[in-house]
Amino acid sequence: MDAEPYELITMGRLGVDLYPLQVGVPLARVETFGKFLGGSPANVAVAAARLGRRTALVSRTGADPFGAYLHEELAAFGVDDRWVTAVGEYPTPVTFCEIFPPDDFPIHFYRQPRAPDLEIHPAELDLAAVRAARAFWVTGTGLSVEPSRAATLGALRERDGAELTVLDLDWRPTLWPDPAEAGPLYREALGSATVAVGNLDECEVATGEREPYAAARALLAAGVRLAVVKQGPKGVLAMTADGESAEVPPLPVDVVNGLGAGDAFGGALCDGLLAGWDLDRTLRRANAAGAIVAGRLACSPAMPYADEIDLALAAGSGTLPERTP
Repeated sequence: MDAEPYELITMGRLGVDLYPLQVGVPLARVETFGKFLGGSPANVAVAAARLGRRTALVSRTGADPFGAYLHEELAAFGVDDRWVTAVGEYPTPVTFCEIFPPDDFPIHFYRQPRAPDLEIHPAELDLAAVRAARAFWVTGTGLSVEPSRAATLGALRERDGAELTVLDLDWRPTLWPDPAEAGPLYREALGSATVAVGNLDECEVATGEREPYAAARALLAAGVRLAVVKQGPKGVLAMTADGESAEVPPLPVDVVNGLGAGDAFGGALCDGLLAGWDLDRTLRRANAAGAIVAGRLACSPAMPYADEIDLALAAGSGTLPERTP
């Protein structure tokens, strides 16, 4: 492990996003696609790196050209890929989407016969680095099957209540062989996390509660110290175990593609928590980051820089021109 701990390590899904370059066209009729790095934890690491944080990803790819592409992209985005290793038996997953703004973005996962990022084994984890990282981020999808399940729970336990240990509920029922297993496993993971992030559907799976304030209280009761509940067009709510709360509205944006907005939110949330900002400022900046990405076609290349977040907040809109890095 390096002498200097990482500011953020994320763990979990990694693959190639193939997004239509024609908006409003069914996938069956799309003729051209853009190729991008994808996978929620990978995007969160990219988003935080764009904001100046030293980040790394724990994941796996296939031993194939798409795997090589993902290593190239992680390096280009400034995300350390030392813990991204190849699995010879399985191909790098790809994900297609359809783009029907403002609120319909069907996702089609190709992760069969098995996604390499679910082949993260507990014995392969650099637990010293996980323990030392200032922030650590895992997702609910990592709990869906073994050995990823044991690795995810083991990494959370290794953190031993470290301040910024984040569980992104990340409910993707199609990625669970048995979705009925999710609730108990979420609750086990929440017992070792200190921050929980999820939308209303995800909170309901994890806690049985859907009303935002009830869901936040249920997440806190499960063991976390900060509950972040995303409410879609109603904005985001955050509550702490110390009784602090904040609720902020979304930043308006002309939506192009809503996919990836939550990952931008996550990266900016980690940035604000690492900076020690108050909840209101942290949530407003995270909302702005999400809005900016929602106004752009891609996910990973669309992650905003800090000055773009400042500009969006000053303008009161997430609709910004794309910037070349």
